[in-house]
Parts: sequence; structure tokens; C-alpha cells
Amino acid sequence: MNEDITCQEVKDRLEKGDKFNFIDVREEWEYEEANIGATLIPLGDLPTRISEIESMKNEEIIVHCKSGARSGRAKKFLNSQGFTNVRNMEGGITAYLEL
Repeated sequence: MNEDITCQEVKDRLEKGDKFNFIDVREEWEYEEANIGATLIPLGDLPTRISEIESMKNEEIIVHCKSGARSGRAKKFLNSQGFTNVRNMEGGITAYLEL
């Protein structure tokens, strides 16, 4: 199972300009309130939009939500669909914005 990632690690990678697959599984209204550059695919839409990320199956994908719960479910779902390197950002955007 892939290790999750801390908010600090994500922040450091974003500040360095690292390119990685970054998915926000919150709802659109939450994304509009605050986002940190991830692609928005709400958790409920993930099953029907999986074709959009199919090419990333063997690449690192970092998922985040508000607190880490929905992105934890997204990670489980993606793993069940054959994605091999999905990491959940611990604490979600709430913790990230407190850094």
C-alpha cells in the first residue's frame, strides 16, 4: 500500500515546482473557496470520470479533500481500479492552509 503524504511535503514540492498528478476530490463550491492547484474531480464523480486519469495508473497521484476522509476513500477506490501509486494528503486542505 502506498504511503500517504504530509501537507508539508506537498507544500515543499509545490514550492519547488515539482510536476505531479494532484487531484482535489472536494465539491466545486469548496474548490471555489480555496484551492491549491489540484485538478478538481469530486469524489462522487470519480467513477464516471476515471477515464480522464486512466493514463496515470502507474504514476504517483496525490489526492486531497478538506480533512483527508474523502481523499482516503478516493485512494481506496483508485487502488481498487488498478492505480498503483495513490497517496492521500494527510489532514487535507484544512491542515495545508494552517502551515
